[in-house]
Amino acid sequence: MTDRKAQLAGNLAKVEERIAAACVAAGRKREEVTLIVVTKTYPADDVRILSELGVRHVAENRDQDAAPKAEACADLPLSWHFVGQLQTNKVRSVVGYADVVQSVDRARLVTALSKEAVRRERGLGCLIQVALDAEETGRGERGGVGTGGIEELAGLVAEAPGLRLDGLMTVAPLTGAYAGRELAAFERLMDLSTDLRSAHPAANMVSAGMSADLEQAVAAGATHVRVGTAVLGVRPRLG
Repeated sequence: MTDRKAQLAGNLAKVEERIAAACVAAGRKREEVTLIVVTKTYPADDVRILSELGVRHVAENRDQDAAPKAEACADLPLSWHFVGQLQTNKVRSVVGYADVVQSVDRARLVTALSKEAVRRERGLGCLIQVALDAEETGRGERGGVGTGGIEELAGLVAEAPGLRLDGLMTVAPLTGAYAGRELAAFERLMDLSTDLRSAHPAANMVSAGMSADLEQAVAAGATHVRVGTAVLGVRPRLG
């Protein structure tokens, strides 16, 4: 085993222990929570190692990093999640490799994703990104739609050809009423998910929690956690 593979295996084991312990504490089954490893800034070689170690879901937040990496790893049994703010001029590229876009937050993006998914004759999963730092009808600092915009946007996704409404995603906010209150933020997302599922029963995916707050996300009921640093480490700054 290479040094890097041993390092990643050790880190994955620690994250697995954290998720398992959080599930026990929350009275949940371990299989209720899916780990998505966020591989931003890390090379395709690391993605290949992660696949060898059993990882099946990986995420990226920049198309310029994701596209070549996904192409280099096209032979691997991986589901690719796009989790960053997505500009419409990147949609054609992203739909080429992403299985799920977790950052859907405006009608124009829904239209662009649908058009490209239809063109490529493939189905694309979509999560509505919820901004808990925004006004009810506003947008968040790191993307996302305010809580008042979820219903309309979800309806657009559900009706759009080529798209599948999978659920909701959020990032613990740095400002506003939920700043520093990760558990409360994720519990709010779960309440919103319950509301969404009353109209869209299959939209049961709840993506929340990262390296620092995955326990709170599991406690609240998240179905997916997005972990980068705790698995891959902190890359030294360039320059």
